[in-house]
Amino acid sequence: MVTQLGEHYRTNIDNRFVRPALLQLSLDKNVWDSIDALTKNSQTVYQGFALEQLYREIAAAAKLVYLARRDLAPNLRNRINSLGGAGFDRVLRDMAVNNFRPNLNVFAEMLNKLYTTLVGMDESDRKNGRLPLYTQMPELVDVNRYLTE
Repeated sequence: MVTQLGEHYRTNIDNRFVRPALLQLSLDKNVWDSIDALTKNSQTVYQGFALEQLYREIAAAAKLVYLARRDLAPNLRNRINSLGGAGFDRVLRDMAVNNFRPNLNVFAEMLNKLYTTLVGMDESDRKNGRLPLYTQMPELVDVNRYLTE
């Protein structure tokens, strides 16, 4: 699931046409680093995932989805058109802009599925009355809202 999520993100969200506009979103470096860790997971695939870190990366990606829906998607065409370009690049740019919102929604659905799968695993892995990890992480409070709005 994580590999597919990363491939979708790199191909459809963080592509060369949309990236300049994405970088204008008000996200701090730690959030971008977490998104990169989640979507460019070459080392993690071999080493496994730390649940707490994966939760943090999902929370960061959920913030990106929320802000991109709220601040970027409504005026993406204006932001991208100001960059210029002609010919085949213009066609590809128009395709990226026209499909940004649906691709962002697919990304959000994939993130939500990963998150709910992890929560289910976290719930079933409780030992000795221990609370699931996700209930102890305040950064996860808005994840469902960010991904489903």
